[in-house]
Amino acid sequence: MRRAGVAIIFVLGLVMTLPMSEGTGKSPTGFEELKRGADLILLHGKIWTGEPYAPPGTKPLPVKVVEAVAMLDGRFLAVGSDREIRAYIGPNTKVVDLRGRFAVPGLLDGHAHFIQGGFQLLEIDLKDARSEDELVRRIAERVKSLPTGRWLLGGDWDEQGWPSAQLPTRAVIDPVTPRNPVFISRYDGHSALVNSLALKMAGVSKQTPDPPGGVIVHDPKTGEPTGVLKDNAQDLIAKIVPPPTEGEFEEALRAALKEAARVGLTTVQDISVGSDSPNGSFTGEIELLRRAEREGWLTCRLYEIIPVAEWQKLADAGISRDMGDDFVKLGAVKAFADGSLGSSTAWMFEPFDDQPQNRGFAMPILNPPSNMEGIVRYCDKAHIQLAVHAIGDRAVAEMLDIYTKVGGDDPAAYRFRIEHAQHMRPKDFARFARLGVIASMQPYHAIDDGRWAEKRLGHERARWSYAWRSMLDAGAPLAFGSDWPVAPLDPLLGIYAAVTRATLDGKHPAGWFPEERLTVEEALRAYTQGCAYASFEEKEKGTVAAGKLADLVVLSDDLFAIPPEKIRDARVMMTIVGGKIVYEKK
Repeated sequence: MRRAGVAIIFVLGLVMTLPMSEGTGKSPTGFEELKRGADLILLHGKIWTGEPYAPPGTKPLPVKVVEAVAMLDGRFLAVGSDREIRAYIGPNTKVVDLRGRFAVPGLLDGHAHFIQGGFQLLEIDLKDARSEDELVRRIAERVKSLPTGRWLLGGDWDEQGWPSAQLPTRAVIDPVTPRNPVFISRYDGHSALVNSLALKMAGVSKQTPDPPGGVIVHDPKTGEPTGVLKDNAQDLIAKIVPPPTEGEFEEALRAALKEAARVGLTTVQDISVGSDSPNGSFTGEIELLRRAEREGWLTCRLYEIIPVAEWQKLADAGISRDMGDDFVKLGAVKAFADGSLGSSTAWMFEPFDDQPQNRGFAMPILNPPSNMEGIVRYCDKAHIQLAVHAIGDRAVAEMLDIYTKVGGDDPAAYRFRIEHAQHMRPKDFARFARLGVIASMQPYHAIDDGRWAEKRLGHERARWSYAWRSMLDAGAPLAFGSDWPVAPLDPLLGIYAAVTRATLDGKHPAGWFPEERLTVEEALRAYTQGCAYASFEEKEKGTVAAGKLADLVVLSDDLFAIPPEKIRDARVMMTIVGGKIVYEKK
């Protein structure tokens, strides 16, 4: 998922101010703590701790469930029974009675576009537009409030949910947008629709060649651009979209933080391009995050994953994985191996069933594969974590080949990541486990894409798509996320998707390929321990244990006690980050 952007200019001095993590994982319990008392205590709960911690590929032991926890200075001070935890009540302790409610460790999102999601909350939202006519109507209504010349941004449209299932064109939106350039993304972020005014401003015509790794869709009769741009072709328009102001950027961050707190996320692994920041660079984003932290309104922890093009600047500055503090960390980069299934640009071994001449394509960074291999080697030598977007079975296999060449005898030291890993050859699941490659997957995509994926892939390839059970049974490290704003940020919807696989169209109530469903506990672990491991933070977060960061989420329902189909109706009642209540449902 990418938003409109400009070139990144990385200022080394800013990120060098980030301190090393000071987490110890040790309990601060002692005489002084007992005398002073905890900052926050929760009593009378049913707290699923996630302990004992289960390393990837091992069989988890029965999880400890406790009544109460005490928190001090941002960490868990003690975990146990009501009687044990009452001993930590001091003169200034805030005590919360959970009244038997169910609580879990702070939930983590392993893959989201956080600032972009914040902007999406402020821009036009077309995800639930059920037809092309409705898309046009909403656009027409929105531009009425925009001054002449202001860009209409946002989108999230999905033609697969329309009766026609046909891509929209500029011809349908031109009549209602004569004075405003339009750049609205498809919900997967791998295609965009623009109007004629935007094409004219960017100088894109029927003579404009496809850029490497991108496609300009043309009308087969006239040869003129239809207004749909796929993957890197979006940059032809993105580069002329004015960057947001500093005030707009802060507004987007505040909106994203509010949404994260509402849905119980205490950490987000932010797949960020940095292009939305006030000065058009990644450093502007870090500067804003650090200011939010200093001013006390950064209510979610961020693990920043920046574009692979910036790896050398990170290496030159000595910035490696796990640098930063408990709220803002750096040290990972992201590359794209291919496109997406929805845009028919995922790189496959065999053609798409509905497009016999199309196998998708590899991104330029893989042309030739030795280019990507060199980058992986350099990043690993600099201790910079690499996360690679790979959706098609060929893209996934090619990345596993490269990781095989680079990896050593200690997979836990590398923690290479493949983002999405949606469509697989059966033989590749075991390779994830053997190499210790983290499968960073997004469950909601299965119940969304499952409405139409078999038309594109056929039954057999669809069987091995979004295959979390196969991945987990093979012993692969599994981390779950949302891909927000491509999908909803709410991790409870992700858990619902992982446990039921019931597609959004209601056609698979027992599960689309139900053999790939997970248990509630397995899904919870992927949203807690799995994500923490994916960012080298399993000693700091992912379970409720003395000494770990005091992140906790209280839910309306016990996820283990309600029917799986009811999980989507559960709600977050309280979100606690660093021992502070950042959200409470009234």
